[in-house]
Amino acid sequence: NINDKKIQNFDLALNKVLLNLAKRVVSDGEGSSKFVTVNVKKCKSELDAKQIALSIANSPLVKTAIAGEDPNWGRIIMAIGKAGPKINLKKLLIKFGSLKIIQNGKLYQDYDESKTSEYMKNENIDLDVEIFTGKKSFTVYTMDFTKKYIEINADYRS
Repeated sequence: NINDKKIQNFDLALNKVLLNLAKRVVSDGEGSSKFVTVNVKKCKSELDAKQIALSIANSPLVKTAIAGEDPNWGRIIMAIGKAGPKINLKKLLIKFGSLKIIQNGKLYQDYDESKTSEYMKNENIDLDVEIFTGKKSFTVYTMDFTKKYIEINADYRS
């Protein structure tokens, strides 16, 4: 039984190290200027949450909007829609940091474009999406697409 506790502690420590390394890889992205965390919550399955999170995180349109510090929530909705899993649009919630953008599938009644634009100037951007089809969640880390990123990756061959 004592071994079980040691294994659990080792597993937690290893997880922390690997997560830290993964975040550093994202932060060191050539030409990137922002570290982006995409949290997708309240999904029917972890696979649904993962598909939606990856669709948002890998969307060039979302990544370029973030690079331009543009709170373009329409691009996030587009990425959610093309991800595949069915969502409950009438309950959809999207937040940039602690700022509600979409609530119950509609633009939040107290949405403030200037506050949201100010938030987009941060180096760390958190996109939180709640789907309301279940209890599963998934988090993906990514970076923005800047002009510098494109220049660096267009100018060399591996």
